[in-house]
Amino acid sequence: MTLAPALQHDRRLVAWLSLSQLISWGSIFYLFSLLMEPVERELGLSRAQSSLAFSIALLVEGLMAYPVGRWIDRGHERVVMSAGSVLAGLCLALLGSVTSQWGFYAIWAGLGVAMSAILYTPVFAVVTRRFALDFRRAIITMTFLGGLASTVFIPLIAWLMAHLGWRQSVLVLAALQWGVCLPLHMLNLRGAPAQPVRQHSEGAAHVQGTSGQVARQGFSQHLLSPAFWLIGSFVVLTMAVTVALPAHMVSLLRENGLNEAWVIAIPASMGVIQVLGRLLMFFFEHHFDMHLANRLIPSLIPVGLVALLLVPLAPLTGAVHTGLLIGFVLLYGMGNGMLTIVKGTAIAQYVSREHMPRLSGALGLPQALARAASPWLLGVMWTPQVGYTYGLWLLLGLSVVGLTALVWAQRLSKQ
Repeated sequence: MTLAPALQHDRRLVAWLSLSQLISWGSIFYLFSLLMEPVERELGLSRAQSSLAFSIALLVEGLMAYPVGRWIDRGHERVVMSAGSVLAGLCLALLGSVTSQWGFYAIWAGLGVAMSAILYTPVFAVVTRRFALDFRRAIITMTFLGGLASTVFIPLIAWLMAHLGWRQSVLVLAALQWGVCLPLHMLNLRGAPAQPVRQHSEGAAHVQGTSGQVARQGFSQHLLSPAFWLIGSFVVLTMAVTVALPAHMVSLLRENGLNEAWVIAIPASMGVIQVLGRLLMFFFEHHFDMHLANRLIPSLIPVGLVALLLVPLAPLTGAVHTGLLIGFVLLYGMGNGMLTIVKGTAIAQYVSREHMPRLSGALGLPQALARAASPWLLGVMWTPQVGYTYGLWLLLGLSVVGLTALVWAQRLSKQ
């Protein structure tokens, strides 16, 4: 049976979906940084070869976003998300017995399909369809809880690997997908709302056709405008920077001479700090100049990267070394948490509110390519002699260019 969209969101449903988001982000997305080094040792892969697996997953996830969205829009959300949990568990189970480079790539391609069906994009579509007038609160709740995935799962996976080894650990993660996420999706996503019926009179259709032609012309003008290209550059470049680091975070911290406790604690704390950043943004959004905030928030990313680049220059046991690492965690974590909101609203604020959905859609492919390429590129630039230094300089440069594009677009919008 199909139902009409509800006026208010169902807190129980949102809570269960938030739990599945926490498990899915933690068991797939944040798994890779801990998995990379042991897989390299066992399969004889280089850093560039291992990084390519994660990039393949992100590329497949991006390519599958459109068909998955269409299936959900047609009311098949329960099948889509349940099948995603089944596939995620299957791929994680197969990962425990992988013995070749190409098998490793194939499994991560499968995990990319699974991510397209169970992470934020599909679940946001689900709550938007179900709670047409109250979806914003549901999405905020899920991003807060989903943001804690690294805090919960990086220490958990590290503990499992220390006691069971990585091959047995991924079997535990597969069991979580099958034993927790699959039942949550199967039981809670029944009764998808029906699609709205669109009926128009002949006169209304004529008016709609005329206004549609004007809208298309307006869209084309905005699509070719300097402001859109500048905001597009900002969104794509910052996407590349913020996605590149998580897959390499554990290895990056190890090469900076930290003991294993700090190597696990720092990326785990990123989740809490991201959530704190989002809470601060919601608190200050009515008491702070929005445009100034939109400039300051992305600037935290390059400042944090500068702190990280300075870490190797400080004595390993000194207060400066610790201070730089803490500075990186706070600046990068809070900036990354708030940047999601800035990227999501920049087109509406500085290009066009009316055409925002289509203009955002036009950036879908560039974002998918940037998101997929950046972890692999960071792995390609890694060398045993200098580690990630060259890659970090590249990320710093990209973040500065992106910030400059945003500031330029802000100035154009005021003219």
